Amino acid sequence: MEATYARQKIQDWYLLYSDDIYRYILMMIGDHEQAKDLTHDTFIKAYNSLNRFEENTSDKNWLYKIARNVTIDYIRKRKPIQFITESFAFIPSKEPCPEEIAQLGESEEQLYRSLKKLKRSYQEVIILRKIKELSIRETAEVLDWNEGKVKTTLFRGLHALKQQMIKEGYEHDVI
Repeated sequence: MEATYARQKIQDWYLLYSDDIYRYILMMIGDHEQAKDLTHDTFIKAYNSLNRFEENTSDKNWLYKIARNVTIDYIRKRKPIQFITESFAFIPSKEPCPEEIAQLGESEEQLYRSLKKLKRSYQEVIILRKIKELSIRETAEVLDWNEGKVKTTLFRGLHALKQQMIKEGYEHDVI
């Protein structure tokens, strides 16, 4: 693939999808600065792997898949104690973005706090299906699962999320 064409394609994708990819990674790790770094790593990896991109594949799903793998690699490399302490924090960075504070209502804040306490597979499928609004097929493609596993894990994840929210004293019907 010609280098100029590849650079242009990645630049176009960056303009289209970088915010979505950033938010997805942020929801997975909870650190604004690290999410920015991993977003950039995602697009660098996409550029370096562009020759493996299949034109019949959704570019957005392909980027989500790369972002997921980059994020999982990052999580695996962190010290276990750091992962345990940070994974239960709702606002992991010390200073959240003002826009995020303004946009999050109390129920959304509770939802995200409870979501961070679920198994990673539940977090991933809920984020992709319910927050990022990917289809079942798209979610299966990003996670390398079959559609049945997406449906089952989503059902179980939503149930676990509801139970977690009840456990934490949330009384409204969110899910």
